[in-house]
Amino acid sequence: MHESHPSLAALRGRIAMLAGAAPAEAGRIVTGHGGIDGALGGGLARGRLHEIFAADAGEAGSAAGFAAMLALRARTAEMADGDADAHPGEGLLWLRCDEAERRSGGLYAPGLADLGGAADGLLLAVAPDPVALLRGAGDAARCPGLAVVVVECWGDPRVLDLTATRRLTLAAEDSGVPMLLLRIDARASPSAADTRWRVRAAPSRALAANAPGQAAFEVELLRQRSGIADLRWRVEWDRERIVFREAIREPALPGAVVPLPSRGSAAGGATADRRIA
Repeated sequence: MHESHPSLAALRGRIAMLAGAAPAEAGRIVTGHGGIDGALGGGLARGRLHEIFAADAGEAGSAAGFAAMLALRARTAEMADGDADAHPGEGLLWLRCDEAERRSGGLYAPGLADLGGAADGLLLAVAPDPVALLRGAGDAARCPGLAVVVVECWGDPRVLDLTATRRLTLAAEDSGVPMLLLRIDARASPSAADTRWRVRAAPSRALAANAPGQAAFEVELLRQRSGIADLRWRVEWDRERIVFREAIREPALPGAVVPLPSRGSAAGGATADRRIA
């Protein structure tokens, strides 16, 4: 349920960010963003199912990028001293429907290098239909040799119901492998997922010489099985450290002050008030 007043959501977000300074619990994927990690009790839980929804069909690339970045975080073990020790040998399986392949094109494995990761441990698989997709996802989630499994599904197939998500959750719990269920052009429905996210693109901050900035997103934590939810952050990806961080917003341009008539048309000779356009 959404907050009745925007200040309440802002307050809860601030509390979550302050709590992010606490050390991460075992079995958590530290995102690097204080607010998100604080809200999740130290990071995204391993051995759980997490849903990532695109805000709309046009945000398919943004949601997929966010899922890929979380997957890269899952392949990185956060050390006690704060340094990250990557394990590129652990597999990252991206399993998708044939419909996803047709509608959004093939995945470009070298793109992981642009995000700061390595493509040598990436496995790509395409299932002919949602039934095969869920069967393969369940088998993959039971494989402890994988670091993370991303399951990409378009639309709202009937087989992807509460029972199906419970099966995926149990498989992930048995192996400890985190599973990211990427939902494109889909509606939220009852699910056993530990968290549910909605993602859309956000303006990035230009680098020196007006070079393109880091990828930035508006992310919403819509649901969490145990903890606060209905929170929103603007984050950007740090490809050097392979972490998320708070996006720095560009200063807003000052509003132009123009004279507008208090009554009548702008062309008339009525007395004008000064208003912000």
